[in-house]
Amino acid sequence: MKKMLAVVLAFVMILSAVSMAMADELTNLNTYETKGREVETWNIHYSQAAQDLNVLNNLIDGLLTNDNHGNLKLNAAKSYESPDGGHTWVFTLNEGMTWFDKDGEVQADVVASDWATGLEWVLNYAKNDSYNSSMPMEMIAGAAEYYEYTKELTESDGPEAAYELTADEDSKFAEMVGIECDDLEGTITYYLVDSLPYFPSVATYNCLYPLSAELIEEIGVEGYRDITWEDLWYSGPYTITYFEKDNQKVLTKSPNYWNDANVKRFDTVTIKIVESAATAFQLFDKGELDHVSLDAATLQEIYNDPANKYHNNLVEMRPTKYSYQIHLVYSKNLEDGETPDENWNLAVANENFRKSLYYGLDPVNYFARYNPINPLNCQNFGYTGNGVSFTSDGTDYTQLVRDEIGLQYNYETYARRNPDLAAEYKAKAMEELSAKGVTFPVTMEIYVAGSNDVLIQTYKVLENIVAETMGSDYITLKIGTYISSLANEVRKPHKASIYINGWGADFADPINFLGQETYDDTAAYYSNAYSIINEATDPDLIAAYEEFTELVTEAKAITDDIDARYAAFAKAEACMLDHALVIPWFYEVQWELTKINAFSKVYSMYGMQAYRYTDWETSTDLLTTEQAEANAAAYAAE
Repeated sequence: MKKMLAVVLAFVMILSAVSMAMADELTNLNTYETKGREVETWNIHYSQAAQDLNVLNNLIDGLLTNDNHGNLKLNAAKSYESPDGGHTWVFTLNEGMTWFDKDGEVQADVVASDWATGLEWVLNYAKNDSYNSSMPMEMIAGAAEYYEYTKELTESDGPEAAYELTADEDSKFAEMVGIECDDLEGTITYYLVDSLPYFPSVATYNCLYPLSAELIEEIGVEGYRDITWEDLWYSGPYTITYFEKDNQKVLTKSPNYWNDANVKRFDTVTIKIVESAATAFQLFDKGELDHVSLDAATLQEIYNDPANKYHNNLVEMRPTKYSYQIHLVYSKNLEDGETPDENWNLAVANENFRKSLYYGLDPVNYFARYNPINPLNCQNFGYTGNGVSFTSDGTDYTQLVRDEIGLQYNYETYARRNPDLAAEYKAKAMEELSAKGVTFPVTMEIYVAGSNDVLIQTYKVLENIVAETMGSDYITLKIGTYISSLANEVRKPHKASIYINGWGADFADPINFLGQETYDDTAAYYSNAYSIINEATDPDLIAAYEEFTELVTEAKAITDDIDARYAAFAKAEACMLDHALVIPWFYEVQWELTKINAFSKVYSMYGMQAYRYTDWETSTDLLTTEQAEANAAAYAAE
């Protein structure tokens, strides 16, 4: 009987999949982003923000992309190889690629030396403000030295001197940096600091994206720093044909795309900026969007009502690539943005205080804001994201970390929480901090855009979690608001105590996570922009960061044995967690209503290719839950 039931279920799933395949596909896609996730720069080399790169990766082609299983896939490169076991990598370009303007008018050929021009821009301290420089500096021979050369030149002679530098054959860049481009042969050769088998995964990311020297000659360095969509040169599957900030942008199929015969594209992709998930649902319900992620209230309303018209269309989404953490700020200022918040700074420097948070906070109600049906599917125990790196036998690197810290997933309870241990750390912290003059309760501040009602409600859930699990005598969470810019209104004046942020890998190695948190490192993004650890003064805190940083440095130096490398990184990450320098928080696993087969899209837990609107399988009809499950089963069987 069980066998017969399984056969029937399989048959139903096959019929569901066939019915989707037979349905008409969408020719124009209508999608959305919520307010606060508008494009901030059209300069693909400058951005490190997902809201930018989700759009920009559709406008310019890099050497490689990913397929729907996360495997590397040829793009601008038609082949790549390493003649010496990973120390040197040679990419050969496709023929017939061009740069064109927003209207599709050809401006120049895409040539191999465009990749040298792009790399010079990224490594030039004055041109790119150190954005995206850490990866090539760590991997490409001479890159770090060239970065330091441009930095010293900028500081001694001013930025204009560094602006004049180019990637020409007789340039300082060509002399110093391990890249060789042959425009006639269409080859780009990278010479690395060591054998790096994961280097091709970096070719999916914007630090190795091309830039036309002819464009720079036309608009100048300042012109490219502040490039607009109207002046941008495109080489990818779409151009921008309409943009109204905080309202709507339209991507239109490039009329002379070099790979038109092999890439399925929408005629247009319209991305609307909406106030909230609730607003998006209203637009979806009116037929103006082709998919919508559901907030907790809407999801529960549909899920609990079998008569709801969408009840049989609920689809649990795949996890995003972002590993969310509570990032602690170690040099915080008061509301004026200038006066140090000594009470918080003393408290957060205390390891017992941090560990009381690490073991005491219970995030399940927070998870339920994203996934009230299966909240524990959102749990996160590490800093590095799942699915980024694998050992030689296929073990996920994050399993090594969980083994080091002694935690494994449990889908019935949240495994990390230990109230008794948290109480011990709390008592020790209060005793030690009281002796230093800290007053209780300690105020912990988090900020949110004043217009973001959904996130405000989510942070109110966090406020309750803090009160209930830590005690109102110990810590109180204060929710502050900003008007338009988190960076300018909160981060730069150091007004927050904590941030809840997600970081996604740029390539397939743990260094892209752990390297963002190292001490006394100008290229460590979170250390400089969020935790402000380099301005901290507590010797014990600094010692913990130095211990972690030394372990990261040791792991990074292992390049000839991937298993030894990942084992060493796992020890470094366990050190970070043991000192509670950050607090792992959650993965975003939501539910949706959709006309899109998520398993046909690019899916990679690193890089920036996941929003590339190519080769999607869609339907003009809404997917049923059964069809989505059939798609998942077919994908797993591939």
